[in-house]
This record gives sequence, structure tokens and C-alpha cells, in this order.
Amino acid sequence: MSMPKDFSRSLRVADQIQRELADLLHNEIKDPRINQVTIIAVEVIHDYAYAKVYYTTLDGQENNRVVEKGLEHAGGFLRSSLSKRINLRQIPQLVFIYDKSIERGAHLSKLIDEAIAQEK
Repeated sequence: MSMPKDFSRSLRVADQIQRELADLLHNEIKDPRINQVTIIAVEVIHDYAYAKVYYTTLDGQENNRVVEKGLEHAGGFLRSSLSKRINLRQIPQLVFIYDKSIERGAHLSKLIDEAIAQEK
């Protein structure tokens, strides 16, 4: 069974957006609110109108409101920079979504370590 051609194209576009955003955040943006951001995944809605950008931050959720404001502030610059780097007719609107999964994974790992330590 093969994937529809459009599906694999949107995955390629999402992957490219993720790489370019990571590069832009790391090398082009000097906003201290977002210097600890890691882009986890990008999901392009199939008509390319929107891209959901899942991110996490080393600071954890406490500081997330500040980070979110920084990302929203940088959104226009990021989008126009993407338009110069990616050959698409329309660059999607970027929707930033905080991803708690890494934080949750670290918390679970800590709980498991504590449980193992208590058993010894």
C-alpha cells in the first residue's frame, strides 16, 4: 500500500519547515525569551494554510507564557524568512504549541528512578 503523493509532500514540507525554523531560532533571532526553544515537530495542515509548530523549552512550563509571547512576536520574521528559504507558493501561518511530552517523560523517568532507589 503506498502513501498518497500529497501526504509525503506535506511531510517533506513539514520536515523542511522544522529544520529551517530550528536554524532561524538558533542563528537569526536574538530574543532572550526564546533562546532555549527546541522545535520538536511541525505538522502542516494539508492545504498549507497553517503549520502547527510543536516546541519545548529547557526552562519547562513555568516560563512558557513568556516564551509563547516571544515566539508570537517573532512569527512574522520567521514566516518571511521561511518564504526566502522554502519554495512554496504560500508559506503557512505558524501556530506555536507547547509540547509537554518531553517534560512528562523526564518526570516519569525521575519517578521510576525514585521507585527503584526505594526498593534497594
